[in-house]
Amino acid sequence: MYLIYMNIRAKKIAGAVNRTLSKRSSTPPCPGMILPKSLMSWFLLIADAAKSPICEITDPMAQAAVQLIKGFSSSVIRIPKISAYMAPSKAETELVLTAVVGMIGIEPTLAAIAAGKDIALANKESLCCAGHLIMPAAREKGVKILPVDSEHSAIFQCLQGNGGNKIRRLLLTASGGPFRGYTKEQLAKVSPAQALRHPNWAMGKKITIDSSTMANKGLELMEARWLFDVAPENIEVVVQPQSVIHSMVEYEDGSVLAQLGTPDMRLPIQYALYYPERRFLEGERLDFFKLKNLHFEEADTEVFEALALARRAICCGGSMPTVFNAANEYAVALFLEEKIQYPDICRLIRTAMDRHRNIPTPSLQDILHTKEEVEACLSECL
Repeated sequence: MYLIYMNIRAKKIAGAVNRTLSKRSSTPPCPGMILPKSLMSWFLLIADAAKSPICEITDPMAQAAVQLIKGFSSSVIRIPKISAYMAPSKAETELVLTAVVGMIGIEPTLAAIAAGKDIALANKESLCCAGHLIMPAAREKGVKILPVDSEHSAIFQCLQGNGGNKIRRLLLTASGGPFRGYTKEQLAKVSPAQALRHPNWAMGKKITIDSSTMANKGLELMEARWLFDVAPENIEVVVQPQSVIHSMVEYEDGSVLAQLGTPDMRLPIQYALYYPERRFLEGERLDFFKLKNLHFEEADTEVFEALALARRAICCGGSMPTVFNAANEYAVALFLEEKIQYPDICRLIRTAMDRHRNIPTPSLQDILHTKEEVEACLSECL
């Protein structure tokens, strides 16, 4: 296998993977280089196709993956769609990191599970839309699903060694995004440039917009429901503006375990790649004397309606989470192109959900068809 990754926003992730992988090779990798086959037999990345590729890969052994974490690179390599489904079945692959943007990650993830490969999951849409298909398949094959998102990694770390003790609730933390404290009137004037300025995290455009609307936290709620088999009503969102507490687990005896650290994606990535081993990671350490205090708030779901709509979707179940996700993807793309206003993102999501006839137990084809229906519906609404 080969891994090729590019620059720009991938630098944040590339640094982590460079340091991680260099321990397995005498020649440290660098952005843009092709890693040797012997090294890349360790794990494989699945990537999406790109509309404007930097280059074309024709070597079938190199048609693997490029994008390290969704949205982190604005330039990726064109990869034939079929390679995304063929690659996970390679015998030498041990771990598949799924890091594509959107629902396209569902089929490669299912293919990797069918081949018995452990999954490092950075594509939350896979579980949001098809968690009822992916998690049973993983259990049947004995496949580990290792979360890469910082919040889910935090919960996963808090659950290590819990001895089967009952969980009372999961506490997903959120920074609140760039518009924490805004009114609806203020949000009506938000531009794409403003929404792309996250106070704590450096991310791709789509996930940054999702963070500003709190749709991303809604998707994380859906993902947590499937990853940890916890009912939606037992998952709570807590705004923690400093992004120091990455999430928490409360047990039935009242004990709350939290995972703390600087806002650095390298840690959850490395933890997933080396699980269950912890390795030294260079970088800034949390200084409690400089921190001095931690601040918490309740999420304002009246102003940030996307979070309320996401909770409604996961409580409805069936195909409704797919509707939420597809409508959000469609609306965010339009907003970034300045074809709709900021409040229209939630308006379009709500419209799509209101018009959808829910499918209680959707098949993969139902999920893909629902996405097409949502896009057709919303195109008529514009």
